Amino acid sequence: MHDLMVIITICSFILTVGFIYWRPNVNEAIPATIGAFFVLLSGSVTLTDLWKITETISGAAITIIATIVMAIVLESFGFFNWSAEVLTRKARGSGIRLFWLTNLFCFLMTLFVNNDGSILITTPILLLLLKKMGLKTHQKIPYLLSGALVATASSAPIGVSNIVNLIALKIVHMDLYMHTAMMFVPASLGLILLTFLLFAVFYRALPKKLPNAGQWNITPGNHPLKDVSPQENRSKFMRNILIFVFCVRVSLFAASFIHFPVSLMAVIGSLFLLGWRWIYLKISPADMLKKTPWYILIFAFSMYVIIYGLNNIGLTEKLIHLLQPVMSGSLLDASVLMGILLSVLSNLFNNHPALMVGTITLTNMGLDPLTLKISYLASVIGSDVGSLLLPIGTLATIMWMHIVRKGGVKISWGQYLKVTAIVIPVTVIFTLVILTYWVSWLF
Repeated sequence: MHDLMVIITICSFILTVGFIYWRPNVNEAIPATIGAFFVLLSGSVTLTDLWKITETISGAAITIIATIVMAIVLESFGFFNWSAEVLTRKARGSGIRLFWLTNLFCFLMTLFVNNDGSILITTPILLLLLKKMGLKTHQKIPYLLSGALVATASSAPIGVSNIVNLIALKIVHMDLYMHTAMMFVPASLGLILLTFLLFAVFYRALPKKLPNAGQWNITPGNHPLKDVSPQENRSKFMRNILIFVFCVRVSLFAASFIHFPVSLMAVIGSLFLLGWRWIYLKISPADMLKKTPWYILIFAFSMYVIIYGLNNIGLTEKLIHLLQPVMSGSLLDASVLMGILLSVLSNLFNNHPALMVGTITLTNMGLDPLTLKISYLASVIGSDVGSLLLPIGTLATIMWMHIVRKGGVKISWGQYLKVTAIVIPVTVIFTLVILTYWVSWLF
């Protein structure tokens, strides 16, 4: 009976992840829910476990949903189209300047929204912008690919930009404030290195002068905020919204510092922004019921059920036995080992289950507090940055491949790997080493 339970649990995990890879355009909550159902049926996860799982993921899920609600409200205001218009104007006809601006845009969108939301927002905008500029396919790839890599990797500096990071934070009992204090500097330095490496790789392919650079403008007539024209007033309005969103993001870390529920603070910020939209655009908050991707909650819950099942059948015990000798060594050894291990697991099985398995394993190793913190943060670097080696390492890059293909730009695995094989390993190792010395200096 026990053997049957183990077989069903392992097969459920493999088939769930396999289906997500095979059919990236299918809502990922569907295979995850089916997989979770069979894990429950096998008995490797009990009804008591379900309550623990709900308690673990609820705060993270609410925070991410509240953040996505804010992104939907910003879209209602026309904020993202306005941002793209500003990008075009600031580039001033230079392909080099546009490269740096698009990567900065993708970084900020992840910080203000989250990694999946950033991909969904920035990729269609970049596709439209590059098409209007008249760039050829090979000239579009540097902007699209670098933007996707930066947008996804930008979830590492602050835990609130990625639902799996937030769930893992709960598991290791680390608050958002502490995560950011320890992670922001090394992860940001890693992002800067990643961007410079991408620039070096793509330099020859980047157009030095952009064709049709000034032809894309969003006129007030087709803008949702017609009454906030002229252009100067509209820009001022958009800046005010951006400042408000920035303040909401800062409030999440303040809430974490004073031990106020981060998820509640995120909900409060979203409600204020919804009220602002109601006043200016006369759009009722009721539309959020339809537009909010509630399936994220189902996906996160179902994936965690499957991972919990793997934990209960002894997977983490085997990992502990394998890793403990190295983890008991120096902090640098622990950091590099966990970072590389999570990079490999993320590219094999996707970063969501990989980080959950890695985090549960760490909490059962009996590590001292500092080693546990560094090992957890190294795992995040592996799952957020190392996972980008293959386009199937994260849900964000799977979605990105689907969006660019739909937008008429075909990027093969070979083209993707030709870039990531150069930039990702170097960035991961660099960030892991910096993390060790930064945290050692802090403590």
